[in-house]
Amino acid sequence: MNILFYHPTFNSQTWVTGLTQRLPEAQVRVWQPGDHAPADYALVWQPPREMLADRSGLKGIFALGAGVDAILAQEQQAPGTLPAGVPLLRLEDTGMGQQMQEYVLAYVLRFFRRMDEYQLQQQQKQWQPLKPYRQESFPIGIMGAGVLGQQVAQVLVALGFTVRCWSRSPKQIEGVESFHGRDNLPAFLHGTRLLINLLPNTPETAGILDLALMKQLAPQAYLINAARGAHLKEGDLLTALDQGHLAAAALDVFADEPLARMHPFWSHPRVTVTPHIAAVTLPAQAMDQIAANIRAIEQGKTPAGMVDRDRGY
Repeated sequence: MNILFYHPTFNSQTWVTGLTQRLPEAQVRVWQPGDHAPADYALVWQPPREMLADRSGLKGIFALGAGVDAILAQEQQAPGTLPAGVPLLRLEDTGMGQQMQEYVLAYVLRFFRRMDEYQLQQQQKQWQPLKPYRQESFPIGIMGAGVLGQQVAQVLVALGFTVRCWSRSPKQIEGVESFHGRDNLPAFLHGTRLLINLLPNTPETAGILDLALMKQLAPQAYLINAARGAHLKEGDLLTALDQGHLAAAALDVFADEPLARMHPFWSHPRVTVTPHIAAVTLPAQAMDQIAANIRAIEQGKTPAGMVDRDRGY
């Protein structure tokens, strides 16, 4: 069994060693330009086209992250990046769920307890207690009810928040009011006080966080975007904040990363910026799942995390 690895920033030796320990029967190598030797599996993130082109004999391509939008975009721009007929798999959770719960919960509580406003008051040396929010008047909406969305919903429900979710297809999450499909999006948005975006990045969801959507939320709502920068129309967010449709936003992802030094988000008093760290790939957990999936494929079983290229996730 031959496994190819490529990631532009990860420590390659960590992955070669870890995969060899988990799959001792495998020969694991880091792909280098000009490497056209046979391979059964490829583990990649933003691979050069020549790495995978014409490798129709692969049994599986593993994207080293929860999202596959980047590699699907590469395929659109450079057809052949993904050999036709080869299964594409994404990581499912592998420690990202807990990280996302922690990230989202930090900002939910920041906004719910009005800590963002107290921070602004501190800068102005103001001592002014603010009227606290009540959970019953602070509905939280989650866009995206996949693995991460469901885990975030569960931790918020456990804390007593009223939680609703919206997804492409019907989902059932205990204690959560579920909406699905474009026709039900207005009903989901109506009254939502804090909106969390965890949608997959697909052609259908690109630019979905626009001014028209923000205006449908409860007045002075909050936004947390921890999915993809492509979901957000950045100029619309600034307009919504300046016009009072939104009270504040926490952003972990951006259309162009790293965020340009002169971008207005850096200095906007109602915007919090983090550098795409809400949920990162944890090597040990990721390798455990990949090894289990490779064994499943070798045994003729269906692996976890199979991607529908047409849907984009």
